[in-house]
Amino acid sequence: MRILLVNPPNCGRSIPEERYGITSLKQIFRGEPLALEALAGNLCQHDVHILDLKVEPDNLQNQLTTFNPEVVGFTAMTCEANTVLKLARKIKQNCPAQIVVGGTHASSDPEFFNRPEIDWIVMGLGKQSFLELVEALESANNIQIPGVAPSTPNTPLRWQPRQYHHNDLVNNAATRYDLVDSYRSHYTLQSLGLKMGLVASAAGCPYDCNFCCIAPLTGGRYLSAEIEAVLRDINALEQTPVIRLVDANSFGNPSHAWQLADAIEKAGIKKQYLADVRSDLVVRHPQLLKRWKEIGLRAVIIGFEEIDDTVLKQMNKENNAKTNCEAIDILHQLGLTIVGDFIISPDYTERQFDQLGHFVREQAIELPMHTILTPLPGTQLHRQLQSQIMIHDLDYYTLTNAVLPTRLDEELFYQRYASLLHEGHSKAKV
Repeated sequence: MRILLVNPPNCGRSIPEERYGITSLKQIFRGEPLALEALAGNLCQHDVHILDLKVEPDNLQNQLTTFNPEVVGFTAMTCEANTVLKLARKIKQNCPAQIVVGGTHASSDPEFFNRPEIDWIVMGLGKQSFLELVEALESANNIQIPGVAPSTPNTPLRWQPRQYHHNDLVNNAATRYDLVDSYRSHYTLQSLGLKMGLVASAAGCPYDCNFCCIAPLTGGRYLSAEIEAVLRDINALEQTPVIRLVDANSFGNPSHAWQLADAIEKAGIKKQYLADVRSDLVVRHPQLLKRWKEIGLRAVIIGFEEIDDTVLKQMNKENNAKTNCEAIDILHQLGLTIVGDFIISPDYTERQFDQLGHFVREQAIELPMHTILTPLPGTQLHRQLQSQIMIHDLDYYTLTNAVLPTRLDEELFYQRYASLLHEGHSKAKV
């Protein structure tokens, strides 16, 4: 079959820009669409194209005309969901392709895509599910695939949940990095001018933070990829000096992380790495971080989220401020750069903004990343705060807009938020 996989364009909207002329809050990382590259790798018997509309925002019609796809697959984060519907409607007007949507929003809030312009919704890990769907469409079989729901507009979706296992990682299928070769020069972290490639060494997360939509992707399981598969993908990015391990918790299985480090060294791979880790793992396994520093680890991304234990408990973070500080000390001693993620509540006072800014400076966090607490549909947080949400247009769910009421005057809130971002990025080094 002819299959077109589509990465949506940059499409989030900005309240601070639209209402107050504050343009400094836009943060764009044109990273490669790894999820689509992984899907493509498991479709070796089919003709697959990847269209990255973040790089080529006006090329959809040309692809529809020249490639004439039989299946079009979209991935979508929450802030891209409305745009995917618009694009799906356009496709339906131009070709008879089956439209499939997956990704984090489809997994967290599948009913949103239960519309006439969508034919199939894939929830959770899609590498194996999507292949099974394509094969069923090709053979015209009765389609009953766990984790896949046919669209039934005006009627609630019905599907069989998928029980995710390592088989769903399909480690034997190489990621199709070659399908985005023409885009690769665009894949940079603009604020740092850093070019990097993306590799998955695991999937899912065993934790259940109330604001996060990652755990449901694997039913709360943490699945480690085979060592050989990770090495294969790293080696495939031959011209890319920096590798970002995109897993929510790259070293969530410490034994696997040790084996991977040893295998990278044995293979003679000379690259630098960025990895997501939890602070409690750093404290429990400092030697693991030291080992990874020896083979090229350059920076770690840590979701500190907050500096107050009461709020961390409310988030169901299963961590505390003391552990965060201990981890910062260890990472500084190891000479690893810290990219620290913090979540700013719309309920923040000026004093809380001041306290957070002081903490970041005092702890010498090299690159603080500040987002605004956003109740993403499908999360526990959304269920808890649904009655308080004042903005339901998903275009604003970029994590840089307050969709809940702010305690401060709204313009002042965004001014303080922009000030934090500017201070952090003005000295950023990774």
